[in-house]
Amino acid sequence: MKIAIIGANGMLGADLCEILRGNKKFEVVPFYGPVSEGIGHRAKGIEQDKEVIIDITNQIETEAEIVKSKPDVIIHTAAYTDVDGCELNKEKAYLINSTGTQNVALAAKKSGAFLIYISTDYVFNGEGKRPYRENDTPDPMSIYGKTKLDGEKFVQNILEEWAIIRISWLFGKNGKNFIKAILNQMAKSQILKVVDDQIGSPTYTKDLSKGINYFIQKGCETGIYHLTNQGFCSWFEFAKKIVELTGNAGKITVEPINSLQLTRPAKRPHNSVLENYAWKSKGYPLLQNWEDALKEYLKEEKK
Repeated sequence: MKIAIIGANGMLGADLCEILRGNKKFEVVPFYGPVSEGIGHRAKGIEQDKEVIIDITNQIETEAEIVKSKPDVIIHTAAYTDVDGCELNKEKAYLINSTGTQNVALAAKKSGAFLIYISTDYVFNGEGKRPYRENDTPDPMSIYGKTKLDGEKFVQNILEEWAIIRISWLFGKNGKNFIKAILNQMAKSQILKVVDDQIGSPTYTKDLSKGINYFIQKGCETGIYHLTNQGFCSWFEFAKKIVELTGNAGKITVEPINSLQLTRPAKRPHNSVLENYAWKSKGYPLLQNWEDALKEYLKEEKK
């Protein structure tokens, strides 16, 4: 089975390449985008020693390259994920996240491939009192969330065979993430101030990649899925656990603040917890608890 990964050099895409290449049943075809768009570095492509760059905002180019690769499955991970950047650069956000996803969906239709679209908890307004299920009504409060929801609609309207996988609070070794930010702050200050009124499920890219590997191997069933590491916490609790696991509990103090004390262009949902209801109902194995995933990640960072 041939699997094309759009954004193969991003934080999730890089781990997807590694995990899926470990499956002897799969042939991985990585695509990456212009470095200026933040979609990454060089990657091996369709032919040996050939680097394949696609600009997903260019429909003709996207269709030509994807159709030429003849994939059975396409995993679309490329996106403009800077939440505040999206708020300040609306046109760019819509071009990459909305139009870009439309172009990938059209290419999937033309090539006859099953499309897996990676979406986000930000499609919800975060005011819910319980974890969000797949059938809860989206109501994004930011440009990032709105553009990602546009992408979901394009996927559903254009294709018959698709999966939308919503994720939350992603971290991995191949990109910027909250853990790296906390580790950097710890090197500069003994007092960290972190918001305690936003909750979510920190999710490790390697665990997520393993889940997607399982999903493809089982045959790819059309639908919307929430897929995160189990359990949830606030950013404040997440930071405290990082401090604890790095052996700095007595050296670094983490102080809680509320979101209003931060001046950011984009609003963040207070509740980003996604219940993996559809995933569990299909009998797919749940990902490990976020604390165990964090321990694995920190060990990986030390190597």
